Amino acid sequence: MTLKHTIETAFAGLRTNRSRSALTILGIVIGITAIILVMSLGAGAQALILGQVQGLGTNTIAVIPGREPSGPSDVAQVFSDSLKEKDITALKSKFNVPHLASLMPILFGAETGVYGSNTYHLTIFGSSELIAEMFDLHPTEGFFFDENDVKARADSIVIGSKVRDQLFDGSEPLGEKVRIKDRNFRVVGVLPKTGGGSLFNFDEAVIMPYTTARDYVFGIKYYHRFIIQADSDKNVSSTAEDVRTTLRESHGIDDPAKDDFFVSTQEDLAARLGTITTALTWFLIAMASIALFVGGIGIMNIMLVSVTERTREIGLRKALGATERDILAQFLLEAVFLTAIGGLVGIILGTLLSFIISIALSVGLGVNWQFVFPISGALLGLVVSTLVGLVFGGYPARQASRKSPIEALRYE
Repeated sequence: MTLKHTIETAFAGLRTNRSRSALTILGIVIGITAIILVMSLGAGAQALILGQVQGLGTNTIAVIPGREPSGPSDVAQVFSDSLKEKDITALKSKFNVPHLASLMPILFGAETGVYGSNTYHLTIFGSSELIAEMFDLHPTEGFFFDENDVKARADSIVIGSKVRDQLFDGSEPLGEKVRIKDRNFRVVGVLPKTGGGSLFNFDEAVIMPYTTARDYVFGIKYYHRFIIQADSDKNVSSTAEDVRTTLRESHGIDDPAKDDFFVSTQEDLAARLGTITTALTWFLIAMASIALFVGGIGIMNIMLVSVTERTREIGLRKALGATERDILAQFLLEAVFLTAIGGLVGIILGTLLSFIISIALSVGLGVNWQFVFPISGALLGLVVSTLVGLVFGGYPARQASRKSPIEALRYE
């Protein structure tokens, strides 16, 4: 029997039971759709997160208190009070860190803001005026506080769009005072809506001078982060090393293994986030692949039923000269055709759903969520669906090929 005739016979067998064939491939369609959906949205999320990180600038360095986490037991070490005012003085010395262009202390936490009868649970960011340029925060109303406000520990705040909506009910917020921790803070600027897809959701935030946040809101003598900018991209690595050396001297640390801080460049952060999002995506793909396994079992069951129903057909074809190899090829091709068609339908459906969800996320969250067509996912879907057909269709095809023509012709 020629290959062309075998293919035609396999298609004829599938067309005979179209509804059953359609239901058979449903598990494959669901599995491949889920894989395409997860890979596409995972790639979009990764692009969004890495875009936010890179938006800070490639010359940006973060200094974080506590030992760098290497396992669950180290998580508590991140909440440390190791970054002090003396460290700022030491780091700003050109002798210690010659290529440091700027240093911004950061404090953050949650507090309740009160205006009139309205209250809102908001996020407090204490920073210098440099945060406006680093995060591209430009008020649509009013202005940002400046260096003099930081030195004077001014009660000036810049509020996010959601804070304005929740506290002021559409009234003009500029010049009004918001009560936080039994102290009044004057609104000097209002930020435009940035959406919730940023590393920080500034829509729900109040930004104030770090000196004000440190002394009047949090009442602490340490900082939660230092954000440092090197004078050029080429000096990032040397600046990061100078920062480590300076802080070890400031903290009296001789052994790097005992560091009570860690330094992270944008390249380091991007690599870590990329690793995390990739690992999460593949974990979800593994979960979605369960549907493929279930679909494969379904195909095997249906093919076994088909072999039983077509016993007389198999006997007749063998009596007319068909070999075991011909019968095996026919039923194996039927299984592969089913799964391949399911794979193609799953790829198309997954792509459409990914595109629609990407648009919905962009509009709903107010972020630039990119639609990414996962070429590797499409190829993986085709290969996997074909393999499922070969693996789960092999046993029924083998059973069909081994049937005795005499016994098959006697089958009622």
